[in-house]
Amino acid sequence: MSNFKIYSTGIVAIALSLATGCTPTTPHDDNISEAPPAQSVQTTESPSPTASPTTPGQNSLSYSDRQFINEAAQGGLAEVQLGQLASQRGASNAVKQYGQRMVQDHTLVNNQLKQLATQKGVTLPTRLDRKNKQIQQSLSKLSGAKFDRQYLNHMLQDHEKDVSAFQTEAEQGQDPEVKAFAAQSLPILQEHLQQVRSLVNSGSSTSTSTPTSTSTPTSTSTPTSTP
Repeated sequence: MSNFKIYSTGIVAIALSLATGCTPTTPHDDNISEAPPAQSVQTTESPSPTASPTTPGQNSLSYSDRQFINEAAQGGLAEVQLGQLASQRGASNAVKQYGQRMVQDHTLVNNQLKQLATQKGVTLPTRLDRKNKQIQQSLSKLSGAKFDRQYLNHMLQDHEKDVSAFQTEAEQGQDPEVKAFAAQSLPILQEHLQQVRSLVNSGSSTSTSTPTSTSTPTSTSTPTSTP
């Protein structure tokens, strides 16, 4: 019986040792639990590419197209404000009417340009630049025939530049919508240029002084008739 107890206790000891030998499997679970942090680091890197697609629409325009939009907006502001000044301070009715047309036509063109600039992500100027501000201030100090002459001369030079710029953009612009805007606005600017040329050539800026010159020949003709 004693030998049987010894054998039984030995079997129990072997069973216990085998049971305890299974416990080293637990460290493998620790190694598995350490793997997920590596995946969380990868997820933090994924948001960075999503931030870049927010700006490509604003950078789609070329430098020349963007410059054209800004210059057209600045010129449109000047045409409206100087047209308002001409409708108030113009001496001849022709100059006043021309100034009123500048206000009406360029206001419509400016509104169309604002919509286009919003679509393209371009911020337009809202104030006159230094050059146009100086022109406005110098014209505001004039009156009568001097104002008409200076205003029409400036409109002539300005619209010659505008027609050239809009024609170049309509033919050589890269963005199709900007090209379409230039081509659509070009006929209006060409009409403005033709009208101001006719006003300058007809001498409407000096129309207020012409009646004085016509009265002098009549006075000289009267003495000749007396003999």
